[in-house]
Amino acid sequence: MEITATEIAFLALVLFIALLVYLKVPAAIMGALDQRSQAIAKELHDARRLREEAEALLAEYQQKRASAEAEAKEIVSAAREQAAAVAEETRQSMMAAMARRERQAEDRIKSAETKAADEVRAAAAEAAIAAAERMIRERMNDQAQTNLVQQGVADLKRKFG
Repeated sequence: MEITATEIAFLALVLFIALLVYLKVPAAIMGALDQRSQAIAKELHDARRLREEAEALLAEYQQKRASAEAEAKEIVSAAREQAAAVAEETRQSMMAAMARRERQAEDRIKSAETKAADEVRAAAAEAAIAAAERMIRERMNDQAQTNLVQQGVADLKRKFG
């Protein structure tokens, strides 16, 4: 009975497999795969934990941003209300000053001649405009100043004209 090359190769393969089993190579391979699997599971767990922390941090920052926006809106609203109050106060102060100037002008007009009365009206109007302009410059922006001065001049023209 003669042994063929195929049989020798088969016998060598069986001996090789038996040697691998004897040396516990499959167990070592399985152990390495188990360790790798555990490392991957740990990495996935860590990644999931990091993601949850990032989501919590994002939610916290979004809440802080919303709070800051609400606070900014409140500040802007308060500033607008304060600006309106200052504008109203300025308008009332200007009207009171104009009323005082008007009374002074009327007293002078009663005691002076017609020509002197015209000069007093012009002086009173210029003084009221200057006082109103000075007060408005201190408390108002350019657009509001322009509107109030025009209103004051129109009121004076109506009353003295």
